[in-house]
Amino acid sequence: MTPHQPGFSGGTLDRADHLRGNEEALLALRQHTHARLLVLNGFDPVLTTDGALQWIPMAEAGAHVHLIFLGIADDVPHFVALSQSNLDAPSFRSPATAAALAVLGAQDLAIYGTARSLMDWHSRHRFCGKCGGPARAHRGGWGRLCTQCGSEHFPRVDPVVIMLAQHQGKALLGRQASWPTGRYSALAGFLEPGETMEEAVARELFEEAGVRATAVRYITSQPWPFPAQLMLACIAEVQSDTLAIATAEIEDAIWVGKEEAKAALSGDATARFQAPPAFAVAHSLLRYWAES
Repeated sequence: MTPHQPGFSGGTLDRADHLRGNEEALLALRQHTHARLLVLNGFDPVLTTDGALQWIPMAEAGAHVHLIFLGIADDVPHFVALSQSNLDAPSFRSPATAAALAVLGAQDLAIYGTARSLMDWHSRHRFCGKCGGPARAHRGGWGRLCTQCGSEHFPRVDPVVIMLAQHQGKALLGRQASWPTGRYSALAGFLEPGETMEEAVARELFEEAGVRATAVRYITSQPWPFPAQLMLACIAEVQSDTLAIATAEIEDAIWVGKEEAKAALSGDATARFQAPPAFAVAHSLLRYWAES
């Protein structure tokens, strides 16, 4: 069985890495007759009336700190502007962004996720991590170059494990106090240095819920642009359903059956809990488990 494709994945833009270090080629792309620029409000996507990402011709782009080259589709170069408004934008997911994510199609989600992660990285790396000197965007926005010592810096992705513990036909879900009332999702946590994915799954399950994993199975992955994680989705068999919840990590945790999960995933108002949003890999993981 193939997992449901997670949001922010499956993008088809040709990122054309071979052009990023060629300033003449990048200039030609910016001056291309059909080149277009993604419209944003800070980090928030601006949508058309039919719920798609909004683009404008490069001729209408105006002055910006830098243009990030996103890629090419159907011979059309795509860019996003690195301007002062998004350099200073908050990195958390705003209500406007959350609303947009609920309606964007798969390709638009993939493009927005890439643009969002890159802009957020630039906003947090204005200075060289080696000498502290000012750094400028280069390689089409896919790197930064220190103007003082010449060090190059490139965007980083932080790996995160996200997992369902499974025991006797039920799966473990948890919730954080800040989430909408009734929402439960898969448990998750960052990988630590010197740790495999399987070891991180086992550690996080024990730290957050007090359950011991006996086997871990990888299912799928998702780029998560808030700000730049790679979510590694897994299912873990555990020894027991006895919980010891770490309330500093999660507010609550529950065991759910497959029919309960299917009801929540379908949006049933009478379901025991509210499922994660469709663009989240936790949704894909729960659906995969419930239907397998």
